[in-house]
Amino acid sequence: MNKVIKKHGVRNLEKKQEKLIILESNKNDIRKILGPPSSESVFDNDLWIFIEREIVNDKLLKLGKEKLITNNVLFLEIDSKGLLISKKFYDINEMNEAKLSELSTESKYTKKSFIYDFLSSMRQKINDPLGKRKKP
Repeated sequence: MNKVIKKHGVRNLEKKQEKLIILESNKNDIRKILGPPSSESVFDNDLWIFIEREIVNDKLLKLGKEKLITNNVLFLEIDSKGLLISKKFYDINEMNEAKLSELSTESKYTKKSFIYDFLSSMRQKINDPLGKRKKP
């Protein structure tokens, strides 16, 4: 029996992001290769986020529980001229291992706090893809 895989976001994100070259690729190149971003934020530079998720139904004995098999996230920073100035790719293992500081004394919003919040929400989705875990 073939398992049904539910896909969300940009397919083959890891391979496609390799075509993007820092200080050469621009917004048009990015849209042509990856399509529109899953999320955008504007600070000093634009930050575009692309996501790829694949979920498969687990064994019949587990009564339809779903298992996350792919969870990739790509962060692209684009300067005011529209050029790609940085890219960071995270797969499911890197997100689980990411050590994000819980300590913060800043009250203003920055790119780092946005990325921290985004990765924290993605980690929560990895650990509880259906959002059904009981909260304490």
